[in-house]
Amino acid sequence: MKILVINAGSSSLKYQLYDMTDESVLAKGQVERIGMETAILVHRPAGKDEHREVSEILDHTAAIRKVVSALTHPEYGVLSSMDEIQAVGHRVVHGGEYFSDSVLVTPDVKQKIRELFDLAPLHNPAHMMGINAVEVTLPDVPQAVVFDTAFHQTMPPHAYLYPIPMVLYNKHKVRRYGFHGTSHMYVSQRAADLAGRPLEALKIITCHIGNGASCTAIMGGKSVDTSMGMTPLEGLMMGTRSGDIDPAIVPYVMAKEELTINEVNSMLNKHSGLIAISGISSDVREIQEAMAAGHEAAKLAYDMYEYRIRKCIGAYAAAMNGVDVIVFTAGVGENSHILRERVLDGLTYLGVELDREANEKGKGERRITTEASKVAAYVIPTNEELVIARDTYRLVANRP
Repeated sequence: MKILVINAGSSSLKYQLYDMTDESVLAKGQVERIGMETAILVHRPAGKDEHREVSEILDHTAAIRKVVSALTHPEYGVLSSMDEIQAVGHRVVHGGEYFSDSVLVTPDVKQKIRELFDLAPLHNPAHMMGINAVEVTLPDVPQAVVFDTAFHQTMPPHAYLYPIPMVLYNKHKVRRYGFHGTSHMYVSQRAADLAGRPLEALKIITCHIGNGASCTAIMGGKSVDTSMGMTPLEGLMMGTRSGDIDPAIVPYVMAKEELTINEVNSMLNKHSGLIAISGISSDVREIQEAMAAGHEAAKLAYDMYEYRIRKCIGAYAAAMNGVDVIVFTAGVGENSHILRERVLDGLTYLGVELDREANEKGKGERRITTEASKVAAYVIPTNEELVIARDTYRLVANRP
């Protein structure tokens, strides 16, 4: 079965085409600047040269058509016709309390995703545009949706509820949902495989550290707590997001600076975090370069960033009464040996013993703690697209 995996944004669309007989990627790419006359398609077929094309792509339907055209092109395509696409899987950020697993797209599922627009206004509407575009372009192809929040639906009430009036939960479903669930699930399963131990027997803390970042406490393969909350703003300090702050700061700053709700929301989501403290960048690579050059604000930003990750790991070790495995994944988690070293050197009280050579010089999936370390730490590149492809295959293959 060949499955097209799509991650639709408001003005972009990323895709990967899988052959599920061996889970190989036949092609991948993205469409940028949807809605403009100068939209860009970047198509990367396996075993062939990359193809780039600038053209008018005014909506997501046109973007999907452009992708299908690239996949079936006689020169740089990988399919003989669009009929070879047997299923499409979509990433959807927010599934609320409706969805604890991936599901096939139905009118009822689409309606529930629409009802969650308020909880993910930057993401769910864009995902819906992707779903609708596929319905127009590939009307007979089954579609599945895989939710970032689904994995965290196993959290107990004492972890997902906020200590605010219960009427806000009962009426408006104000609670912790968590995100990056597909990534946290994948790397925790891989960690168990690498450790050679049953997932059900492990206490794992997964650290998805990219421009957006979250940590998750996983017991027996189930999420029991996670750092992001009702939205992806809560939790760790991130590239441009504040993470946890005193909530009283919001009305205080609004009054002092005469900010609107939209302005303070933009401040916390787009102008905070690393870029706010360093004053130079939201990119950890640039922060590290500035630190090496003696930039004091960059050093402070990095200290705050690392401290909050380490503090979260400590909290989740307490929440689970121990930890067997710590995993680093996503752009920063996979590529910054300096950050991993700083975090793990501050966890020696847990019995963590870093293998510095494996941490600095190793590549790909690997253990970065010594065999004597009481807690095993791993670097595991995430693969959310593969999880989406697998779930789509499972759902389509098992249709009645």
